[in-house]
Amino acid sequence: MTREVWPSIRDQYLDCLLTADYIGGPAVGAFEREWAAYCGADHAVGVAHGTDALQLALTALGIGPGADVVVPASTFIATAAAVVRAGATPRFADVSEATLLLTPQTLAAAITPRTRAAIVVHLYGQVPDMVSLQKVADDAGILIIEDAAQAHGAEWAGRRAGSWGAAACFSFYPGKNLGAFGDAGAVVTSQAEVAERVRALANHGRSRGTSHDEHELVGTNSRLDTLQAIVLSGKLACLESWTQRRIAAAGLYRRLLQGAPVDLLDVMPSTRHVYHLFVIRVSERARIRAELRRLGIQTGLHYPVPCHQQPPLRGYAERPLPAAESAAAEVLSLPLFPHMTDAQVETVCGTLIRALRHSPRSSPGMAHSRPAHSWMK
Repeated sequence: MTREVWPSIRDQYLDCLLTADYIGGPAVGAFEREWAAYCGADHAVGVAHGTDALQLALTALGIGPGADVVVPASTFIATAAAVVRAGATPRFADVSEATLLLTPQTLAAAITPRTRAAIVVHLYGQVPDMVSLQKVADDAGILIIEDAAQAHGAEWAGRRAGSWGAAACFSFYPGKNLGAFGDAGAVVTSQAEVAERVRALANHGRSRGTSHDEHELVGTNSRLDTLQAIVLSGKLACLESWTQRRIAAAGLYRRLLQGAPVDLLDVMPSTRHVYHLFVIRVSERARIRAELRRLGIQTGLHYPVPCHQQPPLRGYAERPLPAAESAAAEVLSLPLFPHMTDAQVETVCGTLIRALRHSPRSSPGMAHSRPAHSWMK
């Protein structure tokens, strides 16, 4: 993908390198405006990475010590860690067995009298039922924050990820659907005061329009650098075509694996799933994964330990969460990237089906398969 984008950003990127104009400037502002518009929101603030985006959004919304924040147990640890870093308390909720997403019922069950917000994770590229989740939140008087790190361009009922909550948090880690050349992130919101507070917090507590030496808040250093903004603007022009390729590859996966002894996660009718990952559930996962690896096909685990069972977070877990726990033992991420060919998808599916049906000693004959590193991008 870098080769595809490089011609369009080469001059601006090299000019930035040679002039040493690395922090702030027009390129950062341009990407922020482009990204806000893409998400259907009024404001975007570039930050250092997605984890900071979550913490900064919580702090900007006044959520800290004394507050509970609902977090689904099926997520990357950064979602809950950001709550702890903000001084609040994560309260873990279970997820749907069919989608591994937060539901109105599991959200309602996790709300306490101290709950101030819920972080809704758009896991693997699918937005959950935001209309129903927002109703539960409104009835409880709490805020919704979107963790959209895996959902660039995903939608519910025609509205993009980033346009639903009081704030939405994105990661542009290189492996994301829209990835930088390193770490980068953004907070998206349609509340001007939230955007300005995030911007100040991310810039050592400085507010726009004040002296460089005035610090109105105790902030941190979490700015999107100019080089990353240039890369992200260049890649954003390709994001929709890359997303359509992901959707097409996922559709072929679903057709070829229909009837195979694996469970496919449901795709809800009102969602536009952008397939950051293509995740299946399979028993004997370790054996299947080892067999695929032996045949040159790399897979991933997202995530083999539920968030509430991670050692530093166990103290916040109040009860078993059976759907998240059972899924963690079975999830397996198959190769998926925008330039994946139909032939590669067919090879993965054929090899997977043979591995499911045969013993580990069988040899399906994969002399034509590519080496493992070429599959997972």
